[in-house]
Amino acid sequence: MVLDDILTSLFPSGSDIDVTAATIAGKAVLPGAGPVHVLGITQGQPLGVDEAIMLAGRVIEIVRSGDRAPILFLVDSSSQRMSRRDELLGLSEYLSHLAKALLLAEAEGHRTVALLYGGSAAGAFIATALAAGTLVALPGAHPAVMDLPSMARVTKLPIDVLKAKAEATPVFAPGLENMVQTGGIHVVWDENAPLAPQLAAVLRRPQGQDDRGRLGAERGGRRKAAELAERVAVAAALHRGSQDG
Repeated sequence: MVLDDILTSLFPSGSDIDVTAATIAGKAVLPGAGPVHVLGITQGQPLGVDEAIMLAGRVIEIVRSGDRAPILFLVDSSSQRMSRRDELLGLSEYLSHLAKALLLAEAEGHRTVALLYGGSAAGAFIATALAAGTLVALPGAHPAVMDLPSMARVTKLPIDVLKAKAEATPVFAPGLENMVQTGGIHVVWDENAPLAPQLAAVLRRPQGQDDRGRLGAERGGRRKAAELAERVAVAAALHRGSQDG
């Protein structure tokens, strides 16, 4: 789906949303749920210092407003902008600032939902989609924390070794299905059905319920998470038993 179709399906009564260059900002009303702040990055553009500081500023303005309305963050980007200017200005700090602004909004009572409808990778993916309280996606989205050639350069492992690991565990592999299996993506929406009710359903989930680890364990994408969850459950049971005794 293209951006215009997504916005129409989400907000059939219309919206007041501006798309300037690569960024999205505005507000709309979700049927049955009330006002929603809409932000994001689009057109498959990289996320640089200019976009990050603008989006973080918008998030902070929303928090200061005190309206507690949800924030929907639309994501269709490449990676962070690989330019000398952005790196010299401290791009990693700008990305961190944006991620912390979204975490602050969630802590201050705003539901933060990221909708991945295109691509995203590396720092741009972490600072936007993964920084939201809940991440959902549309079919055809293609996320990647790091592609395998880049991972090979960083880890110094042969690409064939990494490909084998990617086939064995989703943690090593880019792509929508793998991100769903690890629990990073809560749900993939049905693009053939109206999106407004699907967003409303996400917003009805309990506030602050971060179940990515549980989902990853249940879906078989995070085996260590499953083992850890079992150990924590056993430890909790033993602790309760000692208190009862």
